[in-house]
Amino acid sequence: MVTLTYKSLPTPDIIRNLGLRFRDYRMRLMMTRKEVSVAARVGMTTLYKFESGNMTDISFGTVIRLLRAIGMVENWDALLPELPESPYMYYDNDKKIQRVRHSSKK
Repeated sequence: MVTLTYKSLPTPDIIRNLGLRFRDYRMRLMMTRKEVSVAARVGMTTLYKFESGNMTDISFGTVIRLLRAIGMVENWDALLPELPESPYMYYDNDKKIQRVRHSSKK
């Protein structure tokens, strides 16, 4: 298995790799493209292009629907995990206050 360094890849290449990986998940779940297409409300042509690496642009909403169709939407938190409380925020009388930045205008 080849480990990719995504920070150096252009966006279209990341989307291609995501589509290829999605196809592997779908196949291991023994789901047909038709089943995923119907469940995700995504056209068969779109799904085919995504899975074959021929799509270099896909909407966020479509990716979420596809992940939901194969039961993987719960893993979305791994992409942007919830952060711990910011050190720039504090509590005063049970009220959360955010630090105010001064305008850069002079």
